[in-house]
Formats: sequence, structure tokens, C-alpha cells
Amino acid sequence: MKHVTIKDVARALNCSISTVSRAFNDKYDIHPDTRERILKAASEMGYQPNPIARKLTQQRTYNVGVVVPEFLNPFFPEVIMGIQDVLLKKGYQVLIMQSNENDDTERENLKTLVENFADGIIISLSQESKNIDYIQSLIDKGFPIVLFNRSNESLNVSKVLFDDYKWALFATEHLIQQGITNIIHLAGKNHLTLSKKRIQGFVDAHRKYKLPVDNSKIIETGFLVQNGFEAIEKLIIKKQIPQGFFCVNDPTAMGAIKALKKHGFRIPSDVAIIGFTQTPTSSMISPPLSSVIQPTRQMGEVAAELLLKQLDSSGLIIPETVVLSGSLKIRESSVKLNS
Repeated sequence: MKHVTIKDVARALNCSISTVSRAFNDKYDIHPDTRERILKAASEMGYQPNPIARKLTQQRTYNVGVVVPEFLNPFFPEVIMGIQDVLLKKGYQVLIMQSNENDDTERENLKTLVENFADGIIISLSQESKNIDYIQSLIDKGFPIVLFNRSNESLNVSKVLFDDYKWALFATEHLIQQGITNIIHLAGKNHLTLSKKRIQGFVDAHRKYKLPVDNSKIIETGFLVQNGFEAIEKLIIKKQIPQGFFCVNDPTAMGAIKALKKHGFRIPSDVAIIGFTQTPTSSMISPPLSSVIQPTRQMGEVAAELLLKQLDSSGLIIPETVVLSGSLKIRESSVKLNS
């Protein structure tokens, strides 16, 4: 079977090769009717565009890298689905890598994507990402990057964030309004913006209700189930279990619940717990976990759109920050039975 070329399409329609090329590339200087006629004829003739030639002509690989900290938390796969929804429609391939919450692995992920000519990168930082020099060097060179969810304030780049401060305040307030005044926050890593915002929301909720709060009520843990479990084990040894926990995310809260139940604590009768992220498993554990709902898929979509804006820009790129909002989902884990 003969391979149909752009020349064959041009010859069949008695028009120039450049006209056919402009139709395939959706250029502004071709009439819509002409473009439709060319595309229809090309389809009927069995024409298949050469992806390699397209990439060479437009000086793009049409590959976009996505780097996430881990896959255990359903949050990140859901964001990736949103990213793919946007980029696949634009003809991009999405190359997904994970840092395993490790700074060195994250840096190697980024280098691999850059060395293999990814057009741009969407990344959520690992909990160890304190050395951001490599990312900064890419930004300085004008390499298209978008941060989502976990970011660093010093990076002047487009970001898609959640209103962590507001919803941390609301989550803490939910506990306080039930008469729970002794609350500990199992926090994320302090160098990450979202951790700082959630800590501030926790602190300001106490100030709003004129309740004392100090650093002993904020414990830097991490974002994994094991981090929450280990934090509770240490508190039990010290006999410092409070009335309630506000956890930086759902996996940390689930780890806390597992450790508390192991030692005979009843939830929520003895200890109330609320998480953050609203993962699908939060409603399946016992007791069902209260949490903050984040628009994960939308976060991915917006991140992809911000990256496309950079890729399609021919001039100066001005970083944008989009802040998304959410809602509280109250379940059994945070509702005091005697409240």
C-alpha cells in the first residue's frame, strides 16, 4: 500500500504544498473552508501526518514531563488525569516520573526529562526538596515549568496551589467548635509553602478563639502513613495524646488512626481526627475520616493550561499563581459523640 504524502494531497486538490501544510498546522492565514476541504480530502486519501517531521518543523518534541513525589497517595494520580485531559487533546505525550519523596531522585528525574528534550515540566516537590538550585537554573534559562500543590516560595514560576491557609483554619475551627481545645497539628515539612500555610491556619484558628498555642502543638512529620503512625507512637511514649489532631494530609491521619487504635484509643470518643486532601480511601476506613476536599483533577487541568501558555508564548513569560478552593467533608472521625 502506497504511503500518501503531503505532495499527493496537494496534487489531488491542485493547490500548493504550502497551502496544505498551513491547513494541517491550523495557521491563521488559511480560510476555514479551504482548511476543511483539505483535511477532508487528506482523510479520504488515507494521509497520516509524519510526527517526526512535525516535531522538527515546529522545534518541539511534544513531550511534557510530570514529576510527582509518590503514587501511594491517590491525590497525585488524580492530578495527573487532569493534566492528561488537557495535554493529550493538544497532541502532547505525558511522561510521568516519581521522586519517591527524595531530593536526589527528584533532581535526576528533572535532568532526565531535560536531557531527553521535554518541552516543559509540571512538578510537585518532594518533602526533601530543600536544595532547589537545579530547578532555579532551569527557570533562569527560560525552561517552561509549572509547580502544583507543593511549591517553594522562592521559585518565581507559575504555580497552581490550594488555599491551604483558609481550609486549615476551617478544619481546626471544626474541632474547636465541638469543645476540643487541646489539639496537635501533625504538619508537613516546613520548607514547603503548603506546610507553612496549613500551620498558619492552625495557629490563627486558635487565636480566633483566644486559645493558647505554641510550637509544642505543631509536630513536623511528613506526608506518608508511616509518618503519622510514628508521630503517634512517640506521643504515646511521652503520654502526650491530645483531644484532637489536625493532620497535614489524609495518609498522615490514617497512620495516626492506626497507631491510636493499636493502643486502645477510641476515635472519636477519646481522640478526634481530621485530615486534608479527601482521598477516596478516607471514606472506607473505620471510622470514616473527616477531611478537606481539594479539586485534584482541576488542579491538573489548570497546571497543564499554564504550561501550554508558556509553550505557546513567543515573548516574555510572566509567572502566574492560581489558588483553588475546596470544602470540608465531615465524617465520624472528628465528631465528638458527647458534643
